Amino acid sequence: MAIQEQLKKMILDVLPDVDCVIGWGPGPDPLRGSPFFMRKPEDVESFMAGPMAVQNPALFLPEYKGKKVGVVVKGCDSRSVVQLISEDLIKREEVVIIGFPCDGVLDVAKVENALASHGEPGEITAVEFSGGEVKVTLAGNTHSLKFDDVKADKCGRCAVPNAVMSDFFAGIAREASGVKDDYEDLAALEKMSLEERFAFWENEMSRCLRCYACRNACPMCVCRDHCVASSRIPHWISQADSTRDKLMFQVIHAVHLAGRCTGCGECQRVCPVGIPVLLLKRTLSKGVTELFDYAAGMDTESKPPLLTFQVEEATIKERNW
Repeated sequence: MAIQEQLKKMILDVLPDVDCVIGWGPGPDPLRGSPFFMRKPEDVESFMAGPMAVQNPALFLPEYKGKKVGVVVKGCDSRSVVQLISEDLIKREEVVIIGFPCDGVLDVAKVENALASHGEPGEITAVEFSGGEVKVTLAGNTHSLKFDDVKADKCGRCAVPNAVMSDFFAGIAREASGVKDDYEDLAALEKMSLEERFAFWENEMSRCLRCYACRNACPMCVCRDHCVASSRIPHWISQADSTRDKLMFQVIHAVHLAGRCTGCGECQRVCPVGIPVLLLKRTLSKGVTELFDYAAGMDTESKPPLLTFQVEEATIKERNW
């Protein structure tokens, strides 16, 4: 039985015991899926997984705290669920986790860039995945793209293709690739001087619309009602269209996620102007990994280093200074 059919059966089995099951369903066009909330058996027919299961459904779980809810997750999504549980932002007994092995997800921006090279604007009428290729029908013509060329960057460094935690698991767990994140995407930034790096971020942030899509898409950014972006007491950031204020918000956002970010990449994926905001989070994640040997979202019993206290950290010998 195909994984999608297994998942549908599992969702139907779980549905009577939960308020809803969160997964993925049809989006605005064949190239895009969207978060999907299944409450009735007939809803399950529209469920879809695979390369179109792009969004992180863990985002919605804190809104259901106090209710029982099901969630379908791939590896990176499950890390967010685990992290939310470890920080007591959701209760383990209130979440039914349905996992599956992931072979990577589509990067819509890469597909659109590839199609733009053909000079064929128009409505996308069909998308098909087979044999490592993505076949996109546009303006009556079908274009074949290699899936490896248009999958999300995070998939190339993924070491967690299966759900870290699950109550039900569809398909056969994939063998871990053994890929080690070498933070290659940070290399160019780290080679810059401080002045060059600051100029880089000022240039990027000059395009920011302050739409806060990055914040709203982050499953670990749960203090939206008390966000520094809208707080007036204390007044951290003004509403002026200032590049410095935009950068200030992004730096605060990244610091709040230090040791908590699971690298799902939703913040960058949803940015309407293509600002590489994930680089800020990954810079801090790299530091946390090197200093504390900690990876977010791998264990419900462990706490992020910056949410705990030890007299002396194993890798930071203050007494020797």
